[in-house]
Amino acid sequence: MKICLLCYRGNKYCGGQGIYLYYLSRELQRMGHEVDVMVGPPYPDIADDIRVHKLESLNLYDRLIEGKKGFLPQDNPLHILTPLNLFELAATSLGMFPEIGTFSIRAYLRIRQLLPHHRFDIVHDNQCLAYGLLQIRALGLPVVATIHHPLPIDTKADLAQTPSTGKKIRRIVFYPPFMQGIVARRLDGVITDSESSAQEIRRIFKVPPSKMRTVYLGVDTDVFRKMDGHKQESNSLIMVGRTEDRKKGIVYLLQALRLLKGDGLRPKLTIVDQVNSGSLALELIKKYELQDMVSFTGRLTTEELVSQYSAADVAITPSVYEGFGLPAAEAMACEVPVIATSAGALPEVVSQGETGILVPPQDPHALASAIKRFLEDESLRRRMGGEGRRWVEKHFSWPEAARNMLQVYEEVLSQRR
Repeated sequence: MKICLLCYRGNKYCGGQGIYLYYLSRELQRMGHEVDVMVGPPYPDIADDIRVHKLESLNLYDRLIEGKKGFLPQDNPLHILTPLNLFELAATSLGMFPEIGTFSIRAYLRIRQLLPHHRFDIVHDNQCLAYGLLQIRALGLPVVATIHHPLPIDTKADLAQTPSTGKKIRRIVFYPPFMQGIVARRLDGVITDSESSAQEIRRIFKVPPSKMRTVYLGVDTDVFRKMDGHKQESNSLIMVGRTEDRKKGIVYLLQALRLLKGDGLRPKLTIVDQVNSGSLALELIKKYELQDMVSFTGRLTTEELVSQYSAADVAITPSVYEGFGLPAAEAMACEVPVIATSAGALPEVVSQGETGILVPPQDPHALASAIKRFLEDESLRRRMGGEGRRWVEKHFSWPEAARNMLQVYEEVLSQRR
């Protein structure tokens, strides 16, 4: 089968979508299929024998939030003078995030260019859901998309944690949820990571159940495993996630640490994230006087991430919502017990009382209580850590995910014949 995977940001550092792209493309290629990847920056490292088409992007939003000097491309400012680039500049200046829309158009143009010599059996989009996908489908190609979660959930989480009216307005215009719903309903199939996400997609985007299939993500258990002889740090916690994403619940975790500090328990929290001055997390750490209890690693290689997991007593996923919860699964693969919320798909990933403890979302008191329970009971940590590894090996495998994905492709193709 000739498969084209689309991902508007493909690097693993971009979060779950980059990891998804890397492992899914690798497993499909190992099964003997011909895989092309069309991807925007930051560009990924992809397995050998997979063709990579690097589509351009001005990446203006990242330059803006990182405070980089000069909003325009420094190497060639005249490069801005194309319709797509001018649109990207104008939309970003208004506080919008046009990258997914412009990526979809660039992907359509590249596929149309390739069609005379290379016709794909199926095009699989990864959480872009922009109008260019409908143009690709109009070329006569079947198009499916993975929706990890509906973006209106991001907007809702942002609004709940954003105090000022001006910032609320900016968050509302940031994402294009109406576009995503329109596109999702018109594709040949929609794939999601969990039954929880499937319910939300049906509710928010009105995608018919007949078009939807659930395929769980995988964890590379050859890579994510407890490092032998690695010394764990006493009272150590780890959170992996982008703290500027309000869904990740950093507010409630830091409030829980403040409660534990008041009780005299001073755990050390390592956050795997790169933050800039003025970020929400840094402001809260200063406000709650947690500077000596919280540290950030910046971006890590996979090997460095596994080392951080192996050094931790407990991993925490305090999210307001998760479409799957990959960091929780990675931690369990490294035999680290998990505290997670009962939000979204996390109860499908973490087995309550067996591999971790589930607490209500947005509840710092419940988080603090679970942290205290784990840190005071080493035998509980060991038991749940071992069970977590066995749970991941049984339920979350990338080869199994790829086999299930192929069944979806074949079903879509059979319906079009």
